[in-house]
Order: sequence, then C-alpha cells, then structure tokens
Amino acid sequence: MTPTTPQPPTLPTLDYWPTKLMTPMKDEWPRLRCRFINADPVGAWDDVILSEWELEACGWEDFHPHTETNFLLQGELHIETDGKTVILKPGDSARVNPGRTGRYWAPVYAHMFTIYGPNPQGLESHSFRYFEI
Repeated sequence: MTPTTPQPPTLPTLDYWPTKLMTPMKDEWPRLRCRFINADPVGAWDDVILSEWELEACGWEDFHPHTETNFLLQGELHIETDGKTVILKPGDSARVNPGRTGRYWAPVYAHMFTIYGPNPQGLESHSFRYFEI
C-alpha cells in the first residue's frame, strides 16, 4: 500500500467584495457613516472584518467582545477606554482590546479604516451611544 499525503482543504483562489457606499449608521445619526467591506459584524466570525468610517463633529461609544483596531486616514480621532485617551493623527493607529467599552470622537472630522478581530463565539456588541459635538 502506498502512503498518501494529506491534502489541505480547497479554498477559493480569490475573495472579492464589490464597493458599497458609505451610509449613516442610522437615519438619526447622520454624522456617523460607515461601510463594512468584507462582512457584516453579526453572529460569529473567525476571520477579521474590515470597515471604513467617517465621523463629522460627533462621537460613538460601544462595548465589544472583539478587538477593534483603528487606522486614521484623515483628520483627528480621539479614542478613550478604561480612563485612558489617545489622539490619533493621520497614519496613527490604536486598538481597543476585547471586553472593553470604546469611545471614539472627532471634534471636527475623522476618516478611518477599522479591523474587528475574530468573534468566534458570536458575542454581541452593545451599549451603543451616539453624540454630536
């Protein structure tokens, strides 16, 4: 009998996500716009979720069970968690670790790219709060 070599699972050669428009999170939150690029953060996910956000003189707060890494493209973004605040300038990034409430605000404008870490248990974000500056 000839031994066989295990074969890795077959994966698609390419994943593609067509462009989506950036839209307000909710109609009553017009200054907070986003688009989720490769998936929506609903239920469990084992990969990362990519998103793009714009804040215009507003802020956002939520508790999330996954990491959230923000990379600032334009403007100025303030991030606060557990009493510590950082101010990002273009090219800066910061991560809020899982199990924390993150508070994000732009006194004038912020445009950022965000990466949500895996959430294999499908735990939900909560304690959402929007505010205008």
